[in-house]
Amino acid sequence: MTNEIETTETFNAGRRNLMKATGIAVAAIGMVQAAGTTPAFAQNAAWDKVFAKSDNVDHQKVSFKNRYGITLVGDLYLPKNRGSQPLAALVISGPFGAVKEQSSGLYAQTMAERGFATLAFDPSYTGESGGEPRNVASPDINTEDFSAAVDYIGLQSYVDRERIGVIGICGWGGMALNAVAADKRVKAVVTSTMYDMTRVMSKGYNDSITLEQRTQALEQMSRQRWVDAEKGTPAYQPRYNELKGGEAQFLVDYHDYYMTPRGYHARAVNSGNSWTQTTPLSFMNMPILTYIAEISPRPVMIIHGEKAHSRYFSETAFAAAAEPKELVIIPGASHVDLYDRADKIPFDRIAGFFNQHLA
Repeated sequence: MTNEIETTETFNAGRRNLMKATGIAVAAIGMVQAAGTTPAFAQNAAWDKVFAKSDNVDHQKVSFKNRYGITLVGDLYLPKNRGSQPLAALVISGPFGAVKEQSSGLYAQTMAERGFATLAFDPSYTGESGGEPRNVASPDINTEDFSAAVDYIGLQSYVDRERIGVIGICGWGGMALNAVAADKRVKAVVTSTMYDMTRVMSKGYNDSITLEQRTQALEQMSRQRWVDAEKGTPAYQPRYNELKGGEAQFLVDYHDYYMTPRGYHARAVNSGNSWTQTTPLSFMNMPILTYIAEISPRPVMIIHGEKAHSRYFSETAFAAAAEPKELVIIPGASHVDLYDRADKIPFDRIAGFFNQHLA
């Protein structure tokens, strides 16, 4: 939303800008394995990720259901030289509006190279995961998706279920913290370039939205529900990450990831697709980081770029979290740098954190 919302047309344009800034828009707004069995890991014939395949990792697509009965699809990665002892495991998702073939898959494969069993998954209603209508989000259901991934990975014979961690990227970083606060099975959590989606959707970027603007937004989206109900299908926002010139640098950065060969994937909401117009409704009055301190005494590592426009989300979350906690600021890094820049993402430090706390 912009600072002037006086007509429906102005509101819709402003809402699109807000969603871009939050990660929903431009990321700023099957093979089912039987539980407890070791997969054969026949490699997929086609590699559909935006990053190169590692020769040191086995990969296979898997699926599982969340508590609401929605089938989630994930990519499972295991180190080739894994031995016979159960492994520590990590479940990973994000950014908001991305798919597992993008940043979360890169994190998963890289951490598998470092000895972890990893699972990158598509959240409900997006990517290859189930749920109708498509491209809608929910702070409740998408928090549950993390715990469903923990359910799945903890039932595998090659995993030590007492050594499970979580990584959340961008808008899914806030979901990860929310999930771990409630899910006591998770022993440690890392967020990278984190957004608190409920904060930015309810208060705007840098908490700039007035009560009047918030009320107008809710009025418009509430009435949109009647339009959607009458048509029997939801209306969608404009396509994301299509630049027209004059955008802020962070929006240019998002375009450079999601709309170029660097990170484009046809299934990603942020790669020229869009969320439903009413997606923000459930985020507007549900602050997901209320109980972040209850992650303690389990450790939290919060990673953000020094130059990221979104840095304040991580700093606020770090202040609210209880010990033990670490705030890692990457010198010179922007928000999007931590999606895929191997020279900036502190993978060795992340591995050391989980090796220590999942020992």
